[in-house]
Amino acid sequence: MKLAEALILRADYQKRIQQLRNRLEHCVKVQEGEEPAENPQVLLSEIEAIFKELTGLIQRINRTNCQVRFDEKRTLADALVERDLLLNKRGILAQVAVNASIKHDRFSRSEVKFISTIDVAETQKQADQLSREFRELDTRIQGMNWTIDLME
Repeated sequence: MKLAEALILRADYQKRIQQLRNRLEHCVKVQEGEEPAENPQVLLSEIEAIFKELTGLIQRINRTNCQVRFDEKRTLADALVERDLLLNKRGILAQVAVNASIKHDRFSRSEVKFISTIDVAETQKQADQLSREFRELDTRIQGMNWTIDLME
């Protein structure tokens, strides 16, 4: 199995667990004299089985990410950390730029005037640069995911 296929399967398992959880929440309590729509024990057993599969899959994904070289200096796991941090930093800068550029209309001179404390254009430029770096790194990672075999 390729790493990308394992990542897709992981997402499927996680969605399935959430769906089962929602169904379980609806059948663990019923009015006296009523029967639940589904057997909660069956749902719990299914959730447990999926968690077991998911645990093994995530362990294999993590082993693969830690052992595969992304480049001369980094493993794939290192590149994933860098990608996630780029996304987070970009999000912060983009939100700061949005917040700093919001105009507050004043209807009289006695109303408080707000001014930006940062260079909005420069901050947006930095956010755009981080977006570009994220896209380039993510593209390389996604490409590798389809060529790497999942380790045991």
